[in-house]
Amino acid sequence: MTNAHKDALFVLVKSLSKSEKRQFKLYVGRLGVNTDAKFLALFNLLDKIKVYDEKLILENGIVKKAQLSNLKAHLYKQILVSLRLNPVNQNIRVQIREQLDFATILYQKGLYKQSLKILDKAKATAIENEEKNVAYEIVELEKVIETQYITRSIPDRADELAIQAKKLSELNVITSKLSNLSLQLYGQMLKIGYVRSDDDLNRVKKYFDKHMPKYQIEDLGFREKLWLYKAHLWYSFLLQDFLSCYKYSSKWVDLFYDNKEMIYLNPVFFLKGNHYLLESLFYVKYSSQFKETLERMEKIVESKDFPDNDNIASLAFLYINLNKLNLHFLEGTFEKGLYLVKIVEYGINKHKDRIDQHHVMVLYYKIACLYFGIGDNKTCIQYLKRIINNKNLKMREDLMCFSRVLSLIAHYEAGMDYHLEVQLKSTYKFLLKMNDLHAVQKEMIKFLRRLGDIFPHELSNEFQKLYDELKKYENHPYEKRAFLYLDIISWLESHLQNKPVAQIIREKAKSITR
Repeated sequence: MTNAHKDALFVLVKSLSKSEKRQFKLYVGRLGVNTDAKFLALFNLLDKIKVYDEKLILENGIVKKAQLSNLKAHLYKQILVSLRLNPVNQNIRVQIREQLDFATILYQKGLYKQSLKILDKAKATAIENEEKNVAYEIVELEKVIETQYITRSIPDRADELAIQAKKLSELNVITSKLSNLSLQLYGQMLKIGYVRSDDDLNRVKKYFDKHMPKYQIEDLGFREKLWLYKAHLWYSFLLQDFLSCYKYSSKWVDLFYDNKEMIYLNPVFFLKGNHYLLESLFYVKYSSQFKETLERMEKIVESKDFPDNDNIASLAFLYINLNKLNLHFLEGTFEKGLYLVKIVEYGINKHKDRIDQHHVMVLYYKIACLYFGIGDNKTCIQYLKRIINNKNLKMREDLMCFSRVLSLIAHYEAGMDYHLEVQLKSTYKFLLKMNDLHAVQKEMIKFLRRLGDIFPHELSNEFQKLYDELKKYENHPYEKRAFLYLDIISWLESHLQNKPVAQIIREKAKSITR
């Protein structure tokens, strides 16, 4: 996701690879008159400077202030045209669009037969590759041409096109409804997280049932099934039904492996499907299949046939490293996971224009948990501060809430209890404001508040009381979400058994043989 605070043209220029810059200059230089073009001079200047500076551009005398906006718009368009011509960007989707453009030009010249021939081939390719929106556009243009290019076969042709248009339209409507439902559920997940009460549950169920279109599974193609599984997945995530999440994310990923050509045509959806499957496996603690899924995804991503562009590189970095961190949490191998910190920090900086703040904060939270797991509470606190102090984070209120709760625990463990009372009040107010003060958090705050009045010899008994109280909520339909963000039970067990928390988690992982 591009940083909105930067100039769009500057960000685009800086995103170009060496080969893309070389091609752009060759594209501009195809006509001799362009070699001294003002927009090329602007391109060269933007390529050299490290920070966008409008004053510097004007001082170079390339253009006057009044003309700068138009020149920038022209350069932006020329870069996009050049990128479109780049063989790297010539995927099936672009090729079909190009054929549709060619057919439209031929139709406008009155060359109906040639136009229909191109459209027929483009339509077959579009349907074969599940590009049903553009297939519908092609059929609609065919209908227009057939009304002007009269042949003896027009009665049969009219029926054929009408049936095709109706079928494609019906499938496109189903896809649209499913994609809308999926997007709305995803939005709710980002904004408020999991359902927190019976009212939340009933609201989500009612919304899901109302907006789920009627369909026959045998009538659905790849694209329709993909959006169907997505909608069910987000519905399951909201309800914290992680076995159902596993079911639908598996269907999503299997859909790609059963249609391997779609992996390379829709690499983003392939990556996302694998990520949600891994997330589901993480929540149900299925570590052996987690490893297999992650390794299989990495192998596909590293293969020479897998598409390679900036967006895919950013997503691959995000999903692979996020799940590598999760694997260390599953196995309790926090120390071994520390090598990922430098990789993640470097990747965040490298992909900063394409990874949104929400996902950056999730990575910081995971790193904070990694340091908490090895007992480096001060470093844990430093990473949590990046989340807590982020005033621009509007999504995932639950991430903000549990960052504050983990910060309280880390301050206690680090012996920094001189800040604890102020933080307790601040966290309590924040949770009330977010309407997120639930039983697990209440018990944690009550416990931390009492610490100042507890004698050392009474501490073990107090940990046991808190453990017994929280254990009740481990499988509670709404309270269990607290344990997804922070393994409080293992932390308490580490105090009760006088063992490092990483050892407790490792022992639990070994006992789950699946």
